[in-house]
Amino acid sequence: MRDDFAVFILTHGRADNVVTMKTLQRQGYSGKWYMVIDDEDDMADEYRRNFGEDHVVMFCKQEAVDRTDTMDNLNEHRAIVYARNESYRIAREMGLTYFLMLDDDYTSIMYRFADGKKLGHVTPKGKALEGLFEAMLDFLDASGAAIVALAQGGDMIGGSQSPRFRAGIIRKCMNSMFCRVDRPVKFQGTMNEDITTYTTLGSRGVLFMTYTTCHIVQIQTQTLSGGMTDAYKESGTYLKSFYSVLSMPSAVKIYMMYSKHSRIHSRVDWDCCVPKILNEKYRKERRKQ
Repeated sequence: MRDDFAVFILTHGRADNVVTMKTLQRQGYSGKWYMVIDDEDDMADEYRRNFGEDHVVMFCKQEAVDRTDTMDNLNEHRAIVYARNESYRIAREMGLTYFLMLDDDYTSIMYRFADGKKLGHVTPKGKALEGLFEAMLDFLDASGAAIVALAQGGDMIGGSQSPRFRAGIIRKCMNSMFCRVDRPVKFQGTMNEDITTYTTLGSRGVLFMTYTTCHIVQIQTQTLSGGMTDAYKESGTYLKSFYSVLSMPSAVKIYMMYSKHSRIHSRVDWDCCVPKILNEKYRKERRKQ
């Protein structure tokens, strides 16, 4: 794996159960990696003991709070938005060119392919996994995007007929974020910071994209203790979803997501959200005078 790249696992209160690290080890990742924690984490010593002093990077939570637009007056420190913003500073101070922000609850990273009406999968390991990361960095460079990401399990709903899977590339960008230090993004909002950021900045022409042929598998929302689970459970997803509406009322609305555990979620109307390039077929020839 290239030397100017590292994986950052953003984590809090889960020193004994960083699922993503187990996944990277099982799939044979051999590059640089770090746990990014804050100085308000009671399990800081456990992180250092479990992963080694050299693999744990701590930032000052209050300083990060002071630098972040939380879009509220809650003074809620249990939020990943601070670690997302601090990751750019940390990567720059390490002399990195690229980094991959990961949450701490991924059980697998896999390729998906059409297998009749269903989607088959292959789990890349070793050089194949690192080749995927390298390809995503090439995609980041070639596209000029601020961030590119791997898909989520929800993007695969519908099997081989899933509109998102068939599209190949979509405009959302969540969870597994490939970033460049020289293209910093300022995340905002105590909750829903990813959707709020890629819709708000996307409306201004900043490019965010997800590659849907590969995706990360996550533990079901709000079932893993620690992290932001407690904050979400206290307010449900009602409060969480409205941050994006506050920032982009012209393009984001609230709806009920029905699954095993029904919950309120935000939905983006992309026709109202981001600039688009018209097909050449709509060009009107200039009339001769």
